[in-house]
Amino acid sequence: MSFARTFTAAALFALGAGAALAQDAPATVVDVAVGSPDHTTLVQAVTAAELAGTLQGEGPFTVFAPTNGAFAALPAGALDDLLKPENKDRLAAVLGCHVVEGKAMAADVAKLIADNNGSAEITTLGNCRLTATSMDGKVMIGGADGTPVTVTAADLQAGNGVVHVIDGVLLPAS
Repeated sequence: MSFARTFTAAALFALGAGAALAQDAPATVVDVAVGSPDHTTLVQAVTAAELAGTLQGEGPFTVFAPTNGAFAALPAGALDDLLKPENKDRLAAVLGCHVVEGKAMAADVAKLIADNNGSAEITTLGNCRLTATSMDGKVMIGGADGTPVTVTAADLQAGNGVVHVIDGVLLPAS
């Protein structure tokens, strides 16, 4: 092992990254998305909205992460329009509907739903009000526009939160 590699490894452990490496979890929720071939569009959107720095922060965050297919299912031209530099604020508003303060594991969301008679309201950092329900054993998240999406993979852990994969894009109320 070269001196540079040894020094870098030692520095990471000295800075406390050893715990994150030992847990084998990506450092941030952004790293979870970057490491997923199903989330390249999400990474592109987070970068265009200049939100990567925020989501790489201390957190903790719960991110409902739409897949590439979810973005592709938006009306024709909608994604291209959102990704234009002049629409950065609109894009940030859409992405803000996908991030909740705190780390909510799937079991936490299921308990919240059960404790609230089958339906729980969640407010995102973008001030969108989501509705979490359960149908046929799957967690459904209703966006501010009322359109439900399904959590298809849960509890992808990161050092600063957790990511739940969803099959649709949560949109703010019009």
